[in-house]
Amino acid sequence: MKVTVIGGGIAGLATAYYLHKQGLEVVVIEKNNIEDGCSFGNMGYVSPSHFVPLATPGVVAQGIKWMLRSSSPFYIKPRLNIDLIKWGMQFWKSSNATHVKNSIPHLDNLLKLSRELVTTDWKTDLEDCFDLTEKGCWMLYKQAKTGEHEKELADKAESLGLKTRICTASEVQELETSLEVDVAGGVLYYDDCHVHPGKLMRALYQYLLKNGVKFWLNTDVQRFEKTADKVTAAVTDKGVLYSDAWVIANGSWMGLLAKKLNMYIPMQPGKGYSMSFDNIEKNLQHPAILVDHRTATTPVKNWLRIGGTMELSGHSGNVLTPRVQAIVENVKLYFPKIQLPEVDPAKAWFGYRPVAPDGMPYIGQSTTFANCYFAGGHAMLGVSAAAGTGLVLAQQITGKETAFALNAFAPERFR
Repeated sequence: MKVTVIGGGIAGLATAYYLHKQGLEVVVIEKNNIEDGCSFGNMGYVSPSHFVPLATPGVVAQGIKWMLRSSSPFYIKPRLNIDLIKWGMQFWKSSNATHVKNSIPHLDNLLKLSRELVTTDWKTDLEDCFDLTEKGCWMLYKQAKTGEHEKELADKAESLGLKTRICTASEVQELETSLEVDVAGGVLYYDDCHVHPGKLMRALYQYLLKNGVKFWLNTDVQRFEKTADKVTAAVTDKGVLYSDAWVIANGSWMGLLAKKLNMYIPMQPGKGYSMSFDNIEKNLQHPAILVDHRTATTPVKNWLRIGGTMELSGHSGNVLTPRVQAIVENVKLYFPKIQLPEVDPAKAWFGYRPVAPDGMPYIGQSTTFANCYFAGGHAMLGVSAAAGTGLVLAQQITGKETAFALNAFAPERFR
């Protein structure tokens, strides 16, 4: 059986990995070179703690306030775009307590499975060459109100079987021995781990090449050939490719590619920025999410990456300088004595997170075409959820029982 995966990001490579492990012939089509993209510049978290979907109560009202500031963590570029309008309405409808409650068990299943697979399958097969670090991750906060909310989330995490530690400011400082920390407190999630995302992507790519997976790089899918219930071929700018099954895993471009199949998969690119620094003499001991300012930090030895923001401005190459500067300033608010090199905002990395309107990824089989599957829409959970996504898709494609039910991730749920 031949399966073609369209998209060479972390979700696509993870799916190709598990399809290969099932003994299938695998081809990956990627429009670029697998040398950049959102999977390279993200924060590298593998986080079972991120079990709450992006669409939550109050997020719309908060987002409207943030839109008034150019440096805010969330920004929507005003424009008359029907896809954005429809996406926004679906996001608004999903931002309620019932949706959150119903979604948590499904995200929990996906994230826990992914964490297990990264620290077993990938660690073994990729020879642990991607700086896997199992020390946990901080949720640090400055405001007492935020702290109360984080403590509630910690209690929920404990009920799901995760290990947490709620810390006062002084207890945070005791665990962060290299830097002065200015916070009201924090929650340490022991089950979280992190990787160097660029090294992970290159390791997966090299492993797949070595094991016979074929790649069509710098290849653009222009249209599909199909019958009433099956996709038979992809017509690309490099030729026609025939396959028995297809996995669409092309990140924030998924909705656009789905339109070529007359399918509605709502998706918006959520631009995020990051900056990386080498030779940080006094670095963080743990990765940390700076909750009140929606900024993230990832330390690996003397290397540090900082990043954040969610910018819905389409696939735009513009860099909004105030947003980049805000990330740096936010880090210094929490770690006032950290020594960072001067940042040129114009040189900041940016990538497009694939954001579904209900904050839940698209994983599973199409109801329109029996041999078409989807893997994407993970938003900020790409690395966290990729391994589990790849495994359950490989199980579904080969007719095996999946590790957990996929109903909540149905690709055509907005149809």
